[in-house]
Amino acid sequence: MIRSMQVTDSPDVLALLHWMDAAPEREVFAPSARDGQELQLDCEDSTCLVDAGEDGVVAYCAIAPFRDGMVLEGPLSESGQVAGLLKKALEQAEGLPVYAFCSRENTPVRDALEAAGLTPMHSTAFYTAPLSHFKETDVPDGYALTNALSIADYRALYRAAEDAWAGRLDWTPEQFDAHFAREDVKLVALTRNGKPAGFAELEFHPDDAHAEVTYLAVHPAERGQKLGRALLNLAAAEAARHPELRTLRTRAHDHMKAARTLYSHLGLRHSRSVVTYLLEGDEEA
Repeated sequence: MIRSMQVTDSPDVLALLHWMDAAPEREVFAPSARDGQELQLDCEDSTCLVDAGEDGVVAYCAIAPFRDGMVLEGPLSESGQVAGLLKKALEQAEGLPVYAFCSRENTPVRDALEAAGLTPMHSTAFYTAPLSHFKETDVPDGYALTNALSIADYRALYRAAEDAWAGRLDWTPEQFDAHFAREDVKLVALTRNGKPAGFAELEFHPDDAHAEVTYLAVHPAERGQKLGRALLNLAAAEAARHPELRTLRTRAHDHMKAARTLYSHLGLRHSRSVVTYLLEGDEEA
């Protein structure tokens, strides 16, 4: 029976989340919570549904606000039988676009998403390497290293380097300042003649001892100078200043061939790939 999730369902839903964690090929976008109290907080802004039988919850799916529409959490089921639950969750979108994310190897969920009308947009490859793997590097000749950019320079480089990052362009100056004031965020940027040439943006995750390169950008006019390699090494050196961090992680969409080649040449290991799906919204809604 498909119904709204109840508090008493939390142990079964958490069991599904831990089941997902046990194998990378089961990955879908899901609540970050891994205990009951956190799960209740995570579900406050979501419409959470379960498929429940006599033995408890056998599948979970939720839908929540995201970007210009909604995002699916799940669907999750050990049996792979999620079509009915997925259909019910999509009805909650009320004509808005719906995004979904799942492992490239998660064939049962990918088949269900595509059968429900969602279209694969692109895949994102994730890479990792120990911080000890990276070599110390000097700032390239003719460039200067800085840990801060003005919002105007950041936006200009952001816009020139990668159009898929459009969400950052909507930040107010207050949001920009607040983001880079965070202790777990660091910017490593190169400038030439006072103009931004590229940057690597880092987020620190001491709980599992890794730093993540959330964005790596090189201005098109500066490409071919091995700045991507320099920025990645400089970012690794910045992360290595924090003894609680051991690993560097980064990612690249499938159209970012230069970034993928760079990560492979530098010896980062490909750990997994996630496919982004979209169900187009109803323009009349």
